[in-house]
Amino acid sequence: MPHISLSNLMVAYGNQKVLQNITVDIPNNQITAIIGPSGCGKTTLLKTLNRLVDLYDEIRVEGEVRIDGADIYDPKADLLNLRKKVGFLSQKPYPLPMSIHDNITFGPRIHRMNRKELLDQIQELEKHIPIDSLCPNGRQEETRHSKTHEMAYLVEYYLRLAGLWEEVRERLHAPAAQLSIGQQQRLALARALAVEPEVILADEPTSALDPISAQLIEKQFKTLKNHYTIVVVTHILRQARRIADYVIFLYLGELVEHGPAEQFFSSPRDERTRAYISGEIS
Repeated sequence: MPHISLSNLMVAYGNQKVLQNITVDIPNNQITAIIGPSGCGKTTLLKTLNRLVDLYDEIRVEGEVRIDGADIYDPKADLLNLRKKVGFLSQKPYPLPMSIHDNITFGPRIHRMNRKELLDQIQELEKHIPIDSLCPNGRQEETRHSKTHEMAYLVEYYLRLAGLWEEVRERLHAPAAQLSIGQQQRLALARALAVEPEVILADEPTSALDPISAQLIEKQFKTLKNHYTIVVVTHILRQARRIADYVIFLYLGELVEHGPAEQFFSSPRDERTRAYISGEIS
């Protein structure tokens, strides 16, 4: 069963339809890129996947969005659990007004995770992404010692997953607001990962970043897909080519074409897809 499955999805703001007849399965443990011209419904589609569209006035959603077989728009759906399972990374990072360390521990504390739960979470993650693979040579032994303090180890592990540990390890208790915007985006990623979601949604996560920071985020996504399903909205075709395993192409609120990235870019089936890839429409 697909991890995420959309069937006849329609989204409207008042009388204006933004998305219509969207039916697609999003593959597990891959990076899916949602692409298309500005205003085509990319961000709206992304936000339907954890019901962030609920925050808008006069929103109307029809059809189904199923995650693990459950319709997330069922009136009985548990929104808190959904948004824990499906994390969201926005275009602009918003660090919490606290230290770097406390940004990471905030989620686990809110969810009142105990010592055993913290250890179980770390051990399960290490099966998929061993921390040794995230450490420069010679750092493994030091990392192992921090397992005696579960929360400290959790902070280190997620900052390593986000590619930020080496830059902030000496100032974990400094205000997160002092970080550069590129570092703040990686902190936001680490914070989202710390509640152990199954899916990461990212809305143009590198658009506000310098090229080096953007490259770091892309690199981390490629590592993270070993354990997470990642869905990224991007307006940069080059980025979609670099990171995507699967592509969804929207045009004027409709799903024009979708498929494995290599096939999508080399042999598009629809004329509109070919025109968009070639730059004839934008």
